Amino acid sequence: MSSTTTASTQPVTIAGGYSFNGHLKVPGDKSIAHRALMIAALGQRPCEIWGLADGQDVHHTRQAVEALGAHVEDLTDNAVRVTGGLTGTSEPIFLGNSGTSIRLLAGMVAGFDFNTILDGDASIRRRPMARVIEPLTAMGGSVQGSGPEGSLAPLSIHGRRLRGVYHSLPVASAQVKSALLLAGLQAQGTTTVHETQLTRTHTEEMLVAAGAKLQRNDLTVTIWPGPLDPSDIHVPGDPSQAAFWLVGACMTPDSNLTVSNVYLGPARDGFLEVLQSMGADIDVDSSSGDIRARSSVLTATRVAADKLPRCIDEVPILAVAAAASEGVTVFEGVEELRVKESDRVAAIVDLLVGLGVDCQVLIQNGRQCLGVSGIGNGQKFKSAIVNARADHRIAMAAAIAGAVCVGSVTVEGFESTATSYPGFARDLTVVSGTAVVGADSNEAIS
Repeated sequence: MSSTTTASTQPVTIAGGYSFNGHLKVPGDKSIAHRALMIAALGQRPCEIWGLADGQDVHHTRQAVEALGAHVEDLTDNAVRVTGGLTGTSEPIFLGNSGTSIRLLAGMVAGFDFNTILDGDASIRRRPMARVIEPLTAMGGSVQGSGPEGSLAPLSIHGRRLRGVYHSLPVASAQVKSALLLAGLQAQGTTTVHETQLTRTHTEEMLVAAGAKLQRNDLTVTIWPGPLDPSDIHVPGDPSQAAFWLVGACMTPDSNLTVSNVYLGPARDGFLEVLQSMGADIDVDSSSGDIRARSSVLTATRVAADKLPRCIDEVPILAVAAAASEGVTVFEGVEELRVKESDRVAAIVDLLVGLGVDCQVLIQNGRQCLGVSGIGNGQKFKSAIVNARADHRIAMAAAIAGAVCVGSVTVEGFESTATSYPGFARDLTVVSGTAVVGADSNEAIS
């Protein structure tokens, strides 16, 4: 995998009034790529991984498994061969802005006979880690956090023999579920995780494919300890990245865009259901993963709290779709968005208000909700300067919003797109013809 190209740190400006057409293949799914690298590092034989995204988050996971002892060999720009074998490292492992990396790796290494320090950037050091520290400690692990309550990164993990436990997740989290399942591979007895809401099932699917003994029963997953023997892994396109382009096509005139080879497995297609409930003109080919979106007349919808985990990463761009629609859209139970790469609730409010859209945080039935009053189909956002808050999804949502802007949108912190999608600016130019002024024209495209 080639090294990540960091975009220019100067603000970029996107002129309004464009549409989305043609065919596009987005980078490989980031969530699957993280897990593929970790599972391959735990494997008993070399494993080839194809379709890795060239984003900073995935690159940090690659560096982590290499530091821990796995050998990673480049095959092409987006393919590697991983030979497993974890021996540990005395050096801290830096994971940048990747919450998936730090939480899953904590579970992966907790049962090995070596010590590990996991750290990240300022954003990671603010994100809650107690949700993974506490259940790993209940398994007999030694995971010590930092900060006043010992619940923040960096994490110091003293490897020791683990025991299987039953754990019910208080907050829907595929990351915590995955961390416990990876820890369960090294534990004595079975490890069972119960979730009250279905979260993405990549870890379960990939562990079974790698030979793990695992059983799912509705919302409960049980894993037995044992070695892994993964076959080669092909990473499909990232639905969270596809969502930006599909929303862009739906809310702009004269658009007809197909995004190909998108992962459409359980708990990752929620954003499509939201768009379809808004009246989006979308065709989905479940066999190929191709999704076609055309100019649409969008109307408001309500996204229930129990549906939000299935589209949690897509809320920023779905909020932009809501802003361009007719009526008031409500996203229920958005508290978890407060502890992402940024406070995404506040970031979305700032983004939409800056574009001239009424967007407010509401309290309904004791839950935080996000209410977006759309400007109506065919209307335009006003020009805006947006601070992306070092959050890749806010930066990309702002850029797509530029399509229905009467003037232009300037994005400060656009370089954060390199976290997951280094080629975003180039792809925006390819499918829309618009120039992204200030962006590095040499950005990598995955």
